[in-house]
Amino acid sequence: MKTFIKYNLLLLTLIVSSCSNFLEQEPQTALTEEQVFSELDNIEPLVLGLYTSWRNTRKDRGGFVFLLGTDEAQQGAYQVLTDASQAGLDRYNGFLSPSNNALAEQWDSRWPVIAAAARVISSLQFNEQDPERKNFLLGEASFIRAALTFEMVQYWGDVPIIDVDRFDELGTARQPQEAVYAYIIQDLENAIAYLPISQNDKRRATKGVAEALLGKVYLYAPEETGVRSYEKALEHFEAVVNSGTYSLVADYAELWDPAHSNTSESLYEFQFSNVVPDNNQCQWQMGSRAVALVDQYAYFGGYDLLVPTSYAYQDNSEGGIWEEGDLRKEESIRYDFTYRGVPTPLQPGWGGDELDPHVKKYEDPRTDGTLSFWNSGKNIFYLRYADVLLCYAEVLNELGQTAEAVKIVNTTVRQRAWGGTLPASAQWNAGMSQAEFRTNILDERMRELCFEGWRRMDLNRTTTLTSYVPARNRWAQQSNTIQSYHRYYPIPLQEIRQNEDISEDDQNPGYANQ
Repeated sequence: MKTFIKYNLLLLTLIVSSCSNFLEQEPQTALTEEQVFSELDNIEPLVLGLYTSWRNTRKDRGGFVFLLGTDEAQQGAYQVLTDASQAGLDRYNGFLSPSNNALAEQWDSRWPVIAAAARVISSLQFNEQDPERKNFLLGEASFIRAALTFEMVQYWGDVPIIDVDRFDELGTARQPQEAVYAYIIQDLENAIAYLPISQNDKRRATKGVAEALLGKVYLYAPEETGVRSYEKALEHFEAVVNSGTYSLVADYAELWDPAHSNTSESLYEFQFSNVVPDNNQCQWQMGSRAVALVDQYAYFGGYDLLVPTSYAYQDNSEGGIWEEGDLRKEESIRYDFTYRGVPTPLQPGWGGDELDPHVKKYEDPRTDGTLSFWNSGKNIFYLRYADVLLCYAEVLNELGQTAEAVKIVNTTVRQRAWGGTLPASAQWNAGMSQAEFRTNILDERMRELCFEGWRRMDLNRTTTLTSYVPARNRWAQQSNTIQSYHRYYPIPLQEIRQNEDISEDDQNPGYANQ
């Protein structure tokens, strides 16, 4: 994480090379940093650049690495056969190690954005212009730093705290999780205080998404940190629910129609298009290579990086997740690979699962027949209201209000899943136990939110990673090597070698520095 940031006032972009000396660099222009940040007109484009850099962590292959190795998604067979290092993310074998490049890329892509947000947060103290606009920008930078730091602490445990004003004290050393969460909470409290209820520019965050994320922080923080608080989580989820700002769209299918982006259900979504560089290439990674061979302009072609586990695509009767009549199934997963009336043939010499069910949510029919599926560019949800409702119900259950939690799930998310009328056979029983609700809500979260990026965090916070994954993930089951320490990823080896504040002894338990 040895990084430096060079401010170019003409482009206001970040040029990042490696993280600890980024704070020590002198500005590479004739203006001092204080002069740069004395003008809010200079700061605002930099903040907009932070949004773009954050969004770009969700593009292409890297955008879905954290979904692998769960009970929801795994790599296609050809991917596993041809890339042993990447396969380690599902197999939990010796290739899931500090030298794993797929993980190192995700580590490296996030710290420059966190560092730049920290620089903005610190430097706004020099600015004496328009206090309202200044605080608005402070809220945005604080939200982005919090969102990315939350990812890092969830996936890697103890991580650095990037604070310009405390750099001499903290450096870029790993800090205890409780200290990291304290920063995240403070950032989100600032975001809630300063962000508006709505934004015309949908790239930009609002008070509601900051409120919802803070609720998630209190729900998802490991119990051992002392940060987890169902009472505080409830407070923030209730604030979103009672705000009257958000509502579920009536038809689940509408969420995946690129003509209906940024609906009433969206708290925040990453804005993409079919035009380079704003395309996201998601379908390039998630579609079927068998279809790709048939026609490079078939919108459900791709390269099988991430496919559903059998548990995620099968019906209850087959041991899977789906209940009869649930309309979310066909909108989430592709089962039919007929293209323009012709069945897609399965070619020999591949993995054999290229025509097994694939992820459908990110297919972009706008590319069909005219653009390679590399140009897929549907928006990607970060947080939506259905997630808030499920978290809200979960917190109520943990606080002993199971009947009310059941009612919320039945009358909102599940009712929509059956087209607006939930049959009696599909209604959850208000008399279920707290333990039964915990099991049921995890399944419901998969049905509603599959492939949207929350599953690994859900498994970790409920301590079910090591039981559900080897039972449901094909490659983890074959290896049978997943251990409790796999809750966290290894600190990348290159980070240990380059960052003088992180030594080999700082590696997460269970991993050898090789």
